[in-house]
Amino acid sequence: MKLNSVLSFIISFAFFSVSAQETIKWVTFEKAVELAEKEPRPIIMDVFTDWCGWCKKMDATTFANPKIAAYINQYFYAVKFNAEQKEPIKFKDREFKFIPNGQRGYHELAAELMQGKLSYPTIVYLDKDINLIQPIPGFQTPEAIEPIINFFGSDKYRSMSWEDFSSQFKSNL
Repeated sequence: MKLNSVLSFIISFAFFSVSAQETIKWVTFEKAVELAEKEPRPIIMDVFTDWCGWCKKMDATTFANPKIAAYINQYFYAVKFNAEQKEPIKFKDREFKFIPNGQRGYHELAAELMQGKLSYPTIVYLDKDINLIQPIPGFQTPEAIEPIINFFGSDKYRSMSWEDFSSQFKSNL
Protein backbone atom coordinates (compact mmCIF):
# COMPACT_ATOMS: atom_id res chain seq x y z
CA MET A 1 0.00 0.00 0.00
CA LYS A 2 2.77 2.43 0.89
CA LEU A 3 4.66 1.59 -2.30
CA ASN A 4 1.57 2.30 -4.42
CA SER A 5 1.10 5.66 -2.67
CA VAL A 6 4.73 6.59 -3.23
CA LEU A 7 4.57 5.55 -6.89
CA SER A 8 1.33 7.45 -7.36
CA PHE A 9 2.90 10.58 -5.83
CA ILE A 10 5.99 10.28 -8.03
CA ILE A 11 3.90 9.85 -11.18
CA SER A 12 1.67 12.79 -10.22
CA PHE A 13 4.68 14.98 -9.45
CA ALA A 14 6.40 14.05 -12.72
CA PHE A 15 3.22 14.82 -14.69
CA PHE A 16 2.79 18.15 -12.88
CA SER A 17 6.42 19.11 -13.47
CA VAL A 18 6.18 18.46 -17.20
CA SER A 19 2.78 20.11 -17.61
CA ALA A 20 3.83 23.11 -15.49
CA GLN A 21 6.69 23.97 -17.83
CA GLU A 22 6.04 27.16 -19.67
CA THR A 23 5.33 27.12 -23.39
CA ILE A 24 5.27 30.06 -25.75
CA LYS A 25 1.87 31.69 -26.14
CA TRP A 26 1.79 32.04 -29.94
CA VAL A 27 -0.75 34.38 -31.50
CA THR A 28 -1.53 35.37 -35.07
CA PHE A 29 0.19 38.36 -36.61
CA GLU A 30 -3.09 40.30 -36.61
CA LYS A 31 -3.64 39.54 -32.90
CA ALA A 32 -0.06 40.59 -32.00
CA VAL A 33 -0.55 43.92 -33.81
CA GLU A 34 -3.86 44.44 -32.01
CA LEU A 35 -2.28 43.63 -28.63
CA ALA A 36 0.77 45.84 -29.29
CA GLU A 37 -1.48 48.77 -30.18
CA LYS A 38 -3.31 48.42 -26.84
CA GLU A 39 -0.34 47.50 -24.64
CA PRO A 40 2.95 48.19 -26.46
CA ARG A 41 5.45 45.36 -26.43
CA PRO A 42 7.90 44.12 -29.08
CA ILE A 43 6.90 41.29 -31.38
CA ILE A 44 8.99 38.21 -32.06
CA MET A 45 7.94 36.45 -35.23
CA ASP A 46 8.97 32.91 -36.15
CA VAL A 47 8.77 32.81 -39.96
CA PHE A 48 8.64 29.16 -41.04
CA THR A 49 7.34 26.78 -43.68
CA ASP A 50 5.67 23.38 -43.28
CA TRP A 51 8.48 21.62 -45.15
CA CYS A 52 11.39 23.20 -43.21
CA GLY A 53 13.24 20.63 -41.08
CA TRP A 54 15.27 23.25 -39.20
CA CYS A 55 12.03 25.08 -38.35
CA LYS A 56 10.67 21.89 -36.76
CA LYS A 57 13.93 21.34 -34.89
CA MET A 58 13.79 24.90 -33.56
CA ASP A 59 10.22 24.30 -32.34
CA ALA A 60 11.25 21.05 -30.63
CA THR A 61 14.38 22.46 -28.97
CA THR A 62 14.77 26.24 -28.78
CA PHE A 63 11.12 27.25 -28.47
CA ALA A 64 10.41 24.27 -26.19
CA ASN A 65 13.01 25.48 -23.68
CA PRO A 66 10.99 26.67 -20.65
CA LYS A 67 13.35 29.57 -19.85
CA ILE A 68 13.28 30.82 -23.43
CA ALA A 69 9.48 30.46 -23.47
CA ALA A 70 9.10 32.31 -20.17
CA TYR A 71 11.25 35.23 -21.37
CA ILE A 72 9.43 35.49 -24.69
CA ASN A 73 6.03 35.37 -22.97
CA GLN A 74 7.05 38.11 -20.53
CA TYR A 75 8.63 40.57 -22.96
CA PHE A 76 7.16 39.88 -26.43
CA TYR A 77 4.04 39.05 -28.34
CA ALA A 78 5.03 35.84 -30.12
CA VAL A 79 3.87 35.11 -33.67
CA LYS A 80 4.23 31.92 -35.68
CA PHE A 81 3.99 32.91 -39.31
CA ASN A 82 3.85 30.41 -42.17
CA ALA A 83 5.69 32.15 -45.02
CA GLU A 84 3.54 30.23 -47.49
CA GLN A 85 0.12 30.93 -45.98
CA LYS A 86 -2.56 31.78 -48.50
CA GLU A 87 -4.64 34.20 -46.39
CA PRO A 88 -4.08 37.92 -47.09
CA ILE A 89 -3.09 40.21 -44.22
CA LYS A 90 -3.85 43.90 -43.92
CA PHE A 91 -1.05 45.80 -42.22
CA LYS A 92 -0.08 49.48 -42.26
CA ASP A 93 -2.61 50.44 -44.95
CA ARG A 94 -1.50 47.66 -47.29
CA GLU A 95 -2.82 44.22 -48.12
CA PHE A 96 -0.13 41.54 -48.25
CA LYS A 97 -1.00 38.46 -50.29
CA PHE A 98 0.32 35.04 -51.22
CA ILE A 99 2.39 35.11 -54.42
CA PRO A 100 2.48 31.81 -56.33
CA ASN A 101 6.03 30.98 -57.42
CA GLY A 102 6.90 27.61 -58.90
CA GLN A 103 5.40 24.72 -56.96
CA ARG A 104 5.05 26.76 -53.80
CA GLY A 105 5.15 30.51 -53.41
CA TYR A 106 5.53 33.01 -50.60
CA HIS A 107 3.56 35.52 -48.61
CA GLU A 108 4.36 39.17 -49.34
CA LEU A 109 4.46 40.00 -45.62
CA ALA A 110 7.17 37.38 -45.05
CA ALA A 111 9.19 38.77 -47.96
CA GLU A 112 8.77 42.34 -46.69
CA LEU A 113 9.79 41.57 -43.11
CA MET A 114 12.67 39.32 -44.21
CA GLN A 115 13.87 42.07 -46.56
CA GLY A 116 13.50 39.82 -49.60
CA LYS A 117 15.73 37.05 -48.24
CA LEU A 118 13.42 34.06 -48.01
CA SER A 119 15.35 31.76 -45.69
CA TYR A 120 13.75 29.49 -43.09
CA PRO A 121 13.60 29.67 -40.21
CA THR A 122 13.99 33.41 -39.77
CA ILE A 123 13.16 35.21 -36.55
CA VAL A 124 11.86 38.72 -37.17
CA TYR A 125 11.94 41.29 -34.39
CA LEU A 126 9.53 44.24 -34.41
CA ASP A 127 9.61 47.10 -31.92
CA LYS A 128 6.76 48.32 -29.70
CA ASP A 129 5.53 50.53 -32.54
CA ILE A 130 5.43 47.51 -34.87
CA ASN A 131 8.40 48.66 -36.93
CA LEU A 132 11.03 46.24 -38.15
CA ILE A 133 14.10 46.02 -35.92
CA GLN A 134 15.83 43.12 -37.64
CA PRO A 135 15.28 39.71 -39.21
CA ILE A 136 17.76 37.03 -38.10
CA PRO A 137 17.87 33.98 -40.40
CA GLY A 138 18.85 30.46 -39.50
CA PHE A 139 18.40 27.85 -36.82
CA GLN A 140 19.23 29.12 -33.33
CA THR A 141 19.84 27.04 -30.23
CA PRO A 142 18.50 28.23 -26.88
CA GLU A 143 22.03 29.41 -26.03
CA ALA A 144 22.24 31.41 -29.27
CA ILE A 145 18.80 33.02 -29.10
CA GLU A 146 18.89 33.90 -25.38
CA PRO A 147 21.15 36.97 -25.68
CA ILE A 148 19.31 38.12 -28.82
CA ILE A 149 15.87 38.06 -27.20
CA ASN A 150 17.32 39.83 -24.17
CA PHE A 151 18.93 42.48 -26.38
CA PHE A 152 15.66 43.27 -28.17
CA GLY A 153 13.26 42.46 -25.30
CA SER A 154 15.04 44.80 -22.87
CA ASP A 155 15.33 47.60 -25.47
CA LYS A 156 19.12 47.58 -24.98
CA TYR A 157 19.49 47.72 -28.76
CA ARG A 158 18.41 51.36 -28.53
CA SER A 159 21.27 52.40 -26.24
CA MET A 160 24.19 50.06 -26.85
CA SER A 161 25.87 48.06 -29.57
CA TRP A 162 25.37 44.32 -29.94
CA GLU A 163 29.10 43.83 -29.34
CA ASP A 164 28.97 45.65 -25.99
CA PHE A 165 25.75 43.93 -24.94
CA SER A 166 26.84 40.41 -25.89
CA SER A 167 30.23 40.80 -24.20
CA GLN A 168 28.46 41.63 -20.89
CA PHE A 169 25.54 39.19 -21.19
CA LYS A 170 25.20 36.48 -18.52
CA SER A 171 23.11 33.45 -19.45
CA ASN A 172 20.21 32.19 -17.34
CA LEU A 173 20.06 28.80 -19.04
